[in-house]
Amino acid sequence: MRPRMPGTLRDASVVVADPAEGSTLYNKGYFGEPRPGGGVTLSLLEAVYLVETDRLAVEDEGTAAALPDLFRLANARVESFEIRYLAYRDLRQRGYVVKEGTPPIDFRVYPRGGGPKATPSKWAVSAISERWAFDLVALEAHLRRVAGARKNLLLAVVDEESDVTYYAVRHVAPKGRSSAAPAGPAVAHLLEDRATVLDEADAARLHADGFFGKIVGRRLQLSLLETVHLMERGALEVRRADSGRKLTAATVRSQARRLQPDFDLRLRAYEDLKARGIVVKTGFKYGSHFRAYEGDPDRTHAKYLVHALPAAHRGMWPEVSRAVRLAHGVKKHFLLAAVADAEVRYLGLERMRP
Repeated sequence: MRPRMPGTLRDASVVVADPAEGSTLYNKGYFGEPRPGGGVTLSLLEAVYLVETDRLAVEDEGTAAALPDLFRLANARVESFEIRYLAYRDLRQRGYVVKEGTPPIDFRVYPRGGGPKATPSKWAVSAISERWAFDLVALEAHLRRVAGARKNLLLAVVDEESDVTYYAVRHVAPKGRSSAAPAGPAVAHLLEDRATVLDEADAARLHADGFFGKIVGRRLQLSLLETVHLMERGALEVRRADSGRKLTAATVRSQARRLQPDFDLRLRAYEDLKARGIVVKTGFKYGSHFRAYEGDPDRTHAKYLVHALPAAHRGMWPEVSRAVRLAHGVKKHFLLAAVADAEVRYLGLERMRP
């Protein structure tokens, strides 16, 4: 076994003073930062990794600093050291050059065969514990900063067994080819949690023009989202099923809120997707709010599963993990629809293996 390189602990870093040893570390992995006159300065994270992989021996005031000593020191000096180290270690083990970044970016990761001053970094990586809150506001702000620097954001989520799962995150602008709402009001009758169009011609027209609802026998069943959407665009007149009394959109919306407290949130996302030409169907079978098609749902598969959340949503990472895994399992892209007062923004999250 090759002798380990000697390093000296200095505050929150480790110095490899020998020029030849420092050059080897930097040129064969880009570890550390070159020092004037030779050698490199290693961060505690890099030093722990090199000690763990038997490439470095560290001394502190003439006494050997064992790996447990370095771990304790690093945990005391570096915020969330263990989470960051597990992500760093995993990426290094996969053969990537990894350099520490400026928070909230933990690492700049270079393509295999690349490195600083040789190639642009491939990803901006943030290390996250599965126990931390999923903060949509912070994630969007982070994504904007990374996108502004023309980098790709990769989240390294560390679970309780120290396994790392990676999620690529990006802004998405879904766009489809569906037409606007049909002209001329059809008549529907309101049941408890849906409406039905009994006239066969109206049913066929609504379904054909905008892929609204589902044909059941000879009638068309509409969800409450579709019902309110069509009413507010003058394409649907709704009556009570028992009395035939004509209802306003506000009345139907009020009934929908009682049945579904987040109805207004879902409706905002639904209407935005429809305005983008997307055909929108329920995503219940897939554990999300919507299936989203770019074209005819009878001829194409849904491209997206969409889940609507308030733009200021805070939750937990396991919820996100389940949703992304489900979408991945049925070969669809998962979108979070961040619903704000003025707009709806879409974030794509994709599980990936670096």
